[in-house]
Parts: sequence; C-alpha cells; structure tokens
Amino acid sequence: MSSSDHTKQKLWGGRFTGQTDPLMWQFNQSLAYDKRMYAEDIRGSIAYAKALQKQGVFSADECTKVVKGLETVEQEWANGTFDVKPEDEDIHTANERRLSELVGAIGGKLHTGRSRNDQVATDMRLWLLKASTQIQEAMVNLISVMVERADKERDAIMPGYTHLQRALPIRWSHLLLSHAFSLQSDLQRFRDLQPRISVLPLGSGALAGNPFLVDREFLAKELGFASIAENSLYGVGDRDFIVEFMMWASLAMTHLSRMAEDLIIYSTAEFGFITLSDAYSTGSSMMPQKKNADSLELLRGKSGRVFGNMSGFLMTLKGLPSTYNKDLQEDKEPLFDSFDTTLACLQIAEGVIATLSINAEKMHQALTMDMLATDLADYLVRKGTPFRETHHISGRAVALAERSHCQISDLSLAQLQELSPKFEADVKDVFNFETSVEKRAAIGGTSKEMIGRQVGVLRGLLAQVKQ
Repeated sequence: MSSSDHTKQKLWGGRFTGQTDPLMWQFNQSLAYDKRMYAEDIRGSIAYAKALQKQGVFSADECTKVVKGLETVEQEWANGTFDVKPEDEDIHTANERRLSELVGAIGGKLHTGRSRNDQVATDMRLWLLKASTQIQEAMVNLISVMVERADKERDAIMPGYTHLQRALPIRWSHLLLSHAFSLQSDLQRFRDLQPRISVLPLGSGALAGNPFLVDREFLAKELGFASIAENSLYGVGDRDFIVEFMMWASLAMTHLSRMAEDLIIYSTAEFGFITLSDAYSTGSSMMPQKKNADSLELLRGKSGRVFGNMSGFLMTLKGLPSTYNKDLQEDKEPLFDSFDTTLACLQIAEGVIATLSINAEKMHQALTMDMLATDLADYLVRKGTPFRETHHISGRAVALAERSHCQISDLSLAQLQELSPKFEADVKDVFNFETSVEKRAAIGGTSKEMIGRQVGVLRGLLAQVKQ
C-alpha cells in the first residue's frame, strides 16, 4: 500500500497527501485501550444504521446487511479472531474498516452525519453504564457481608478510639457498621450518578448537530439512554460524567482506605483484635515470623492511585476550549484504570471482611476502667449535678486514681465522696463495660438494640437496591 493509499484508509485521510510520521501514528492511536469498548461501538453503530434507514440513507436491505456485518464484527472481537490492521487507529476505524470488508461499499454509508466525536462519547457512556452494574453488585456484596458479620458478633466489646487514644467502650459491630454506612452512602451516590451518565450524545455530529435529521429519540430508546444531550456542543465535549465517576471512586476508595487502616492497626500484635485469613495475607522474604496485611495495605495504597487518576484528568480538562479536542482521548485510560482498581478493591475488601477472625478476649483485655470516666460523670448528672461540674469531678477522680496507682474503679466510696457527696454505694454499678455500652441506647448508639436497628436499616436499604 502506498503512503497515499494508507492515508486514504483513515477516516480523516482525504485532506492529507503526506505520510504520517510512524512515531506520530503510534502517539495518536488509541486502539490498544479503546478496543475495550468494541461491543458498545457496535451497539451504537447498529442503532445508528437503523436511524439512517428511517431517513432513507440505507435501504431496508442495505440496513439488514450492515447490521449483520456489524454483528459478525462483534463476534470476531468476542472470540478473539478480529484481525487488527496497521491502519486501525481506534476502535471506530477498526470496526468500520472490517465492516466494509464484509459488506462492501455500503459500509461507507454508516458514517453519514456521524463523527467520531459523538461516536466515542456514546461508546463511553454505554460502556460505563454497563460497567456500573458490576460496581453496584460489588458494593452490595461487600456491605451485605459487613452487615451480616456485625449482626452475628454483637457481643464483642472493644475500646472506641478518638485521636487514636482509648475513649469509650463500643461494640465491634458498631465499628464495622460505621464503615458499612459510609459505603452505603457511596452506593447511594453511585446510583444518583447513573442518570447523568445515561445521556445520549449520538446524533450531535462533529459539533453542530446532524444534518440528516436522524431521530434521536429513536436512538435513545434503542440504546437505553434515559435522556438526550439537548445541545450538540455539550454532547460531544462533555466528560463530566467521567470526572464524576472518578470523583465517586476517589471517595469510595477513601472509605475503603480508612477501613483498611483501622483493620491494619487492629491486626498488629500490639492490638491483636483481629486476625486476617492467610488467603489475604503475605509473608516476608527475610523474616519467617511475619504475616503482613498486604491486602489491606494495597486497599490503602490504591486509593491514592484512583485519586491521582481523577485529579490528573481534571488538570487535562480544565483548560480545554469548547467541544471536542484530542486531549479528551486521555479520558479512557484513567477511567478504565479507576474502574478496574475500584472494582478489584471492593471484591478484595469483601473477601477480607468475610474471612477475618476476631479475638473478643483481646478486645476485652484492652478495655480499661478510665474509659468509664464519662459514665462516672453521667452518674452524677443523674443525681442532679450539671454535666460541666460532673466532668470536672470525674476528671479529679481519674487524677486521684493515677496518683494512687490504681484503677478508677478501685477508689473507695469515701474517696469518691470527698469529690462529691452525691456519690453513693450504687456508684460501683458504673464500672461495667456491658452496662456502659447498653446505656448508649439512643438511635445511633452502640447498645445491642441499636446495633439491631442499624442492621435492619442497612438490610432495608440493600433490599431497595436489589429490587
């Protein structure tokens, strides 16, 4: 093939007579990664062929041949027999080239009124809509595992931390459900995003609209879009749906990272609250005794990768003039990587949570009586003393215990009554961790009843998603 013939094979080749620099050709091509959208590209082309038939561009027989040809192309991609040619710049070029080989010159009619600008935008929206079902399924599975585990392990009480300092006793289930609620919010946000992805660009042309009056409502129905891009400039140039997905992924990965950090800390020998399954741990090449929480560390680490994809693409997007610019070719790799990474992390997190074991005894051993200082203050509140005063009194009791080298619960009634005459013999009932958590029985608290309520709320929300 001469350089002139090679140029004419390109969808844009008629304007050019010189040969493309091979390095520029490689620099410009995107088939290596956008072939991932082959099915969506075929699906969009089949719908567009039918729309062109409605406008008389294709006869009924021609449309049938083109649709069958496109289905053959899709099958070749699916079974791995599609023969990529050197001139295949992207998935659109490759599919149209192969279609014309199968059906002849009528394949060249398919691009009538259509640009790769509206074609690629359509492909990406279709791809992300289909891929979204995998994300939603993984989110539901992970949250479900967390909820069911929390329901079964309500009895385990552990220190609750603020500033990484022991604060108040809580139930292990309460901690696990706190992360489940964050992920449930992510799931709700993800579902809220879907209508903004499901907007049809096809029929926008290169930028100014379609001159063959294709029925875009027909296209939207054929392809399952919820709405139509009402402005063609917006239709070809908008990538907000990609940014928004990557923003969503960044926040979801942040929540996975924070949960991973908690579990990493609690799996150390210094805490020993949980033990990861061997299936989600690795060892050291030098130190035989090591069992590393690499699954959790990778969840934490990959959150930065996903955030980097989002921020990097925003930097690409922020300075672009209106409509399509070649810079937008840089949308696919960060999108695909963010999707793959987030999906894998959700699946790994599910496996980690499902298979870890808790050490309720070590959790209980980590509880110290000074964590009940707030309960001691609350005791005096119930005796009629304002909390601001009881907070000070309880603090003095903690200081007295420290000076006496004993637990706060070891202070005698006489010592406590020196701090406040309202202390009575029943003050000893305060120093019970089960009693402490059971008193947190308002909505959102860590009592067994409230854990049950939280489990019920999450189960109900998940049931709505599954409908």
